Amino acid sequence: ADHVTPDLRSGPYLFFDLTFVDWDHSVLMAVVLSLLWAALFMREATTALVAGLAVLSHLLADLPVHNHDLALLPYSGTHLGMGLWGSLGTWSWILEGLLSALLVVWAGWLSFRRHVSLLWPALLLCVLFVALSPWFSPMRWAASQPEPLAHLAHGAIVSLGFLLPGLLLTWLVNRAERKGAAVRRASP
Repeated sequence: ADHVTPDLRSGPYLFFDLTFVDWDHSVLMAVVLSLLWAALFMREATTALVAGLAVLSHLLADLPVHNHDLALLPYSGTHLGMGLWGSLGTWSWILEGLLSALLVVWAGWLSFRRHVSLLWPALLLCVLFVALSPWFSPMRWAASQPEPLAHLAHGAIVSLGFLLPGLLLTWLVNRAERKGAAVRRASP
């Protein structure tokens, strides 16, 4: 099983060392999970391809920032990661925010042309960016707790941190798409 170790010096916002994450952060598992997710959309080949690539993009986004803890496969001796978290510290958080902002601007530009406003999803992403800062990250609190509370809190924060923003963003984008479709139908 994967294992993390509380470490308040581990930054920029993790506050846990990823001691052993070979199961959920290996190249093999990224490929397996990408294929499984794509398989859910096989009725539409383009959607399946995009869904699979979206899951695989997590590994690609992890490569620059992870500190040599991304295994080729579980229990592999070879681990990948360029280590920006360790070498840049807070600056890696800023760079991640800038990349996210560029992607939001690009998505907003594409959506604006279809009369879809991504203002609320963009604002939510800004709130999440601040909440994951080195100063406000809930992982700092979790890492400072005694065991087993530190690990339980870490698991809850990671799980909720993936599920709740994803669900809320999906709802906000779908709502914006419906409003945009209504505007397009009403336009001559």
